[in-house]
Amino acid sequence: MKRFIPISLVLIILLLSFFFPGIDVHNTEKSTISAADTAWMLTATALVLIMTPGLAFFYGGMVNKKNVISTMLQSIICMVIVTVMWVVFGFSLAFGDSIGGFIGNPKTFFMLKGMLGNQTWRMAPTIPILLFAMYQLKFAIITPALITGAFAERINFKSYVIFLCLFSIFIFSPLAHCTWHPDGFLAKLGVLDFAGGTVVHMSAGWAALASALYLKKRNENTHSPARITYVMIGTGLLWFGWFGFNAGSAFGANTLAVTALATSMAASAAAGVTWIFFDTVRGRKPSAMGTCIGAVVGLVAITPAAGFVSVPHSLAIGIISAIVSNLVVEWRTRTTIDDTLDVFPCHGVGGMVGMLLTGVFAHKNINAANVTGNGLFFGETHLFLVQLAALIGVSIFAFFGSLLLLKITDMIQPLRVTKEEETLGLDITQHGEKL
Repeated sequence: MKRFIPISLVLIILLLSFFFPGIDVHNTEKSTISAADTAWMLTATALVLIMTPGLAFFYGGMVNKKNVISTMLQSIICMVIVTVMWVVFGFSLAFGDSIGGFIGNPKTFFMLKGMLGNQTWRMAPTIPILLFAMYQLKFAIITPALITGAFAERINFKSYVIFLCLFSIFIFSPLAHCTWHPDGFLAKLGVLDFAGGTVVHMSAGWAALASALYLKKRNENTHSPARITYVMIGTGLLWFGWFGFNAGSAFGANTLAVTALATSMAASAAAGVTWIFFDTVRGRKPSAMGTCIGAVVGLVAITPAAGFVSVPHSLAIGIISAIVSNLVVEWRTRTTIDDTLDVFPCHGVGGMVGMLLTGVFAHKNINAANVTGNGLFFGETHLFLVQLAALIGVSIFAFFGSLLLLKITDMIQPLRVTKEEETLGLDITQHGEKL
């Protein structure tokens, strides 16, 4: 009977589309929508979407050849499943009327009702609310996809689909609401997260560590990247799309978007060059893989800070994050933790470094919306302590929450494939396809 459950859910959604057609128009007397801001955010939304195929190439090139298709599909499947969930209730959970500051009311935007007309979201008053919903959707898509690198080459695909649904509902949505909804718990504390340090990278990083610990080590100890050229293509797509990720979080074609774009570029470049130079100091050859990983770590670390720090300080964030993540990767290799593609050292640790350094380098002159205070570098302590408290709280929630969801998933459908399936490769055993 289990195989009929997914199609039954699809049929329920089909019926919902008949009962909730979403054709009501809601207009205000005076529209605040800007054509220029709308045009930029349409572009930014497309840019963020291309990051998920970019991630698919980035991860797919790192795994063994027999698992490339499976690994890439784990990213692509998020684009279809999370989108449907977002339309039905996901956007409402993240941005609906606040329930205690921790989650949105699923009724507020159920089936994206009230999206026609010139209505806007209060934190993005110059673009249509539907565009805001579609932009935020892309963050919801890529977050569970980031986790997949931790359990690559050994997870049952059906179990992964269950887990990504649970993660999106119970981890991502509450964090998005707490951080980005003006009535959210973390937002009211004054936590600064411009584009997803807590919501995206820390949540995915801690879920990755939980997954690696829960699923334990792979049976095969050898690891040979299938296509380093895929990794390089993926890096290019991620870097390209990240300008929408960070600069788009200004929600307009304005000077703040320009600042976020510049800090993103500088931090990524600084991290990329630092990674290979740091490897060289330690007696390693400057590699294509290292350059790509370093550049992505810089993008991760600048994400929470992009619209709050200066360009020179973004260089510092890139350099520091690359060194810290590189050291954590080295530490991880000496443990029994099998985080296949080092998601926690790169995304989790990179996100945490970025969150803390936001509390060090943020300044009100960069972004007037920063009402919490200037960073530690400027002699103030309040913002740094707020960021540190948020880091600890989000880490506990994301790690232990993910462990619980992994256990629940495992009870519904075994998470790990069999030893024989792992040996043959997930492409053939899970999907009947191969390179």
